[in-house]
Amino acid sequence: MISTVVLMLLCSTAVTAQINLGERALGAVQKGLTSLTFSDEDAAALSKQAVDQMDKENKVADAKDKYAIRLNRVFGKHAKEDGLALNYKVYLVKDVNAFATADGSVRVFSGLMDIMDDNELLAVIGHEIGHVANSDSRDAIRSAYQKEALIDAAASQSDKVAAVTDSQLGKIANALIDSKHSRKQETDADTYSYDFMKRHGYNVNAVESAFNILAKMSEGQDSSVITRMMSSHPDPKQRAENAKKRAQEEGLYKGYVKQPVKPVKAATPTKTKKATGKKKTSKKK
Repeated sequence: MISTVVLMLLCSTAVTAQINLGERALGAVQKGLTSLTFSDEDAAALSKQAVDQMDKENKVADAKDKYAIRLNRVFGKHAKEDGLALNYKVYLVKDVNAFATADGSVRVFSGLMDIMDDNELLAVIGHEIGHVANSDSRDAIRSAYQKEALIDAAASQSDKVAAVTDSQLGKIANALIDSKHSRKQETDADTYSYDFMKRHGYNVNAVESAFNILAKMSEGQDSSVITRMMSSHPDPKQRAENAKKRAQEEGLYKGYVKQPVKPVKAATPTKTKKATGKKKTSKKK
């Protein structure tokens, strides 16, 4: 998840998506979880709780918004992918980012959609789905939970969840959009993205192109911030080269030509005539 390929690359004017879980979420997190076990179901439940709250606290594109229409056109057919049930929305923020969580939620930021064409966007989303399919998203939320919620539980050998403050919950939730996956996990998710593109007949060279875009961003005015955020990730230039090398080995390589994004107009409400309450009467002859 971002988990992301997109590695939380921010523009200088970026509006950062944030979350602050309340007391209602506290009970949901504590219910049924122990210090010794954290199942896939637990990860999904905790992730959904956090994403639901994020959806409330960030501007989500409605169904008639041009970003939502485009994402549905590009990705809608993949709502059930590789055995995963996925739901997807657009956050109307300038961050160049995307993430997917253990419950199958996929969130794409409008800032990312502004700089990538449809194929490049699919390559990024495919990477995010890879983190879910490979259980990276589950492991990330479990790690964050254990770090923030089980500080004293292990020492006391308690089989009950330690008290969790709103602050701790906020940190757990923020892990959904700022997960620190290992280099191997990122590489495996890159491989999943390439396979996703190939499996569905998309241009696999868009994977290289997407990473090249990120590499160029890392050389820009925010390079110091981006470099710090990407410290645990493979170099995007190397990741682009890896995708290129595989495409060459498979005889599929061709310099990628960025595709024009099909214009999308926001849907307009259908106008309906107001009822006047007058009845038509037939004229007598």
